Amino acid sequence: MAIKLNGSGLTTDKLVSIARNNEKVELDSDSIERINICRAMLEEKIQAHEIMYGVNTGIGEFSEIVLDDEQIKEFQKYLIYNHSAGIGEPAPIEYVRGAMAGRINVHAHGNSGCRPEITQTLIEMLNKGVTPVVCQKGSVGASGDLAPMSQVALLMMGEGEAFYKGKRMPGKTAFEKAGIPVPGLKARDGLAVINGSNLLTAMSAIHLYDFNKLLKQAEIAAAMTLEALMANLKPYDVRLHKIRGFAGAQRSAASIKKCMEGSDLITGKIKTRVQDAYSMRSTPQVIGAAHDAIAYAKSQVEIELNGVGDNPIFIPEDKLTLTGANFQGTPVSLPMDLAGASITMACVLSERRLNRLLNPALSAGLPAFLTKGAGMFSGMMLSQYTADTLIVEQRLLSVPASIQSIPAAADQEDFVSMGMNTALKNAQILDNAYGIIGIEFMAAAQALDFRNFKNGKGVTAAKEIIRKHVDFLDIDRPLYKDHNKMKELVKSCEILEAVEKAVGILD
Repeated sequence: MAIKLNGSGLTTDKLVSIARNNEKVELDSDSIERINICRAMLEEKIQAHEIMYGVNTGIGEFSEIVLDDEQIKEFQKYLIYNHSAGIGEPAPIEYVRGAMAGRINVHAHGNSGCRPEITQTLIEMLNKGVTPVVCQKGSVGASGDLAPMSQVALLMMGEGEAFYKGKRMPGKTAFEKAGIPVPGLKARDGLAVINGSNLLTAMSAIHLYDFNKLLKQAEIAAAMTLEALMANLKPYDVRLHKIRGFAGAQRSAASIKKCMEGSDLITGKIKTRVQDAYSMRSTPQVIGAAHDAIAYAKSQVEIELNGVGDNPIFIPEDKLTLTGANFQGTPVSLPMDLAGASITMACVLSERRLNRLLNPALSAGLPAFLTKGAGMFSGMMLSQYTADTLIVEQRLLSVPASIQSIPAAADQEDFVSMGMNTALKNAQILDNAYGIIGIEFMAAAQALDFRNFKNGKGVTAAKEIIRKHVDFLDIDRPLYKDHNKMKELVKSCEILEAVEKAVGILD
């Protein structure tokens, strides 16, 4: 069933369904009416020669230059040409699809002034699988994602490039093959496609979806490590966390404990220490803080997904045109900087637990570096090196982009969000996280093979999946293949699916 876009109710989950899973979309009938009413008002204002930014004026530093009737006809074309100024490799298709879905939802409010043909063309592009080729870099995240969204708008003129059925081709050819008419651009149409932070917001929504699944797997990995280290389980009693009050910590403690249901550690058959190190007993508080940061970022991103990020904004009921800065990406980039840093933090904690598995002085009797042949063999010694270098890169990427404004456009645009930089670095933080958590999974499975007691249901399910892909490290072998297999395994969420099938949803 198609997802109906009406300007409200677009969640990160729905956006992922559209962007990643190719769910069909349709425009609500009330939204079509609102778009038509707004366009009619705009046409009246154009006929009356009312001065409106980006309709009959230049943009940026040229906003005081008023265009004549002939210039208005051509202006949208040149606006898109000069803003199609990005650089770099094409953005992943799911990001661009997400940006188009977000832009449709902006138009659905009926405050953007574009012709309905423009919005309907975006819908057809999504439903028929025509995705514009969009350079990843070039947006400063204010006045919207102008450079990348302009490459979307090029297709509205039968120009640019697109991906269609797995092939890259001219945009006009893709439209012809898909049976999509080229709508052309009239007054306001081009700016209505580009003047919002839709690409960085779509990327952020997709990252938040994946961050949540990553943190669930960090909790599963933690549960495996805690069992292997024969941890004292009192720190994971949800009552402890309810007394403090943080929702994320309560969620994390419950998930970790759920993974360990049925373990001999819970039944008290195994003697444990009175108190473990911080990297063990603080896990619910740390991963919980990441959950809370991501919940906040999600709330902000979903406001943006359902708001009117545009300029100017038209209010038909008041016959009013308002210029402002609703394209500004800061409300998304600031919380997403925090969200990315929270993933780095969870990975630092993972590496500290890994260290306790590998260090014979800290591992509660496990063999040094988890090998039976210490000296001749080095076991997983070098796995820690790999995790460490990934973490250092994550730390560098966790410097906030939202404070890195560089003025542009002759200082007319003198504060920008740099939200696209936030989104790009969060993608790399996430990619590194898959590797780091994968290495902890691998080490924890290795350590549990040295133990001889009953593990929790979730822990057992996770270990079984790991052993389907990576064998026990009996004697040394090149580990890069195992590391990459584990990274892809975490990314695929196969471990998470198996654990949730065994113990229920972790949330």
